[in-house]
Amino acid sequence: MKARVHIMLKTGVLDPQGEAVRHALGSLGFDGVDKVRQGKVIELELAETDPAKAEAEVARMCEALLANTVIERYDVELV
Repeated sequence: MKARVHIMLKTGVLDPQGEAVRHALGSLGFDGVDKVRQGKVIELELAETDPAKAEAEVARMCEALLANTVIERYDVELV
């Protein structure tokens, strides 16, 4: 089973990378971009075949290592 984890900074946390991308887009002539938030996507191939167990296992991975839950939020998607 494959899982995809989307990790983004929580609302209210400054995103300097997103701001740099927004600025660069403006410099390239893309003037209609008011805000950019940058995140990351992690894909995992899991041996687990039960969707509920797989989602719980990936959530534990996120809490332990993949996401900094103090400043980031994550969403688990089974694909």
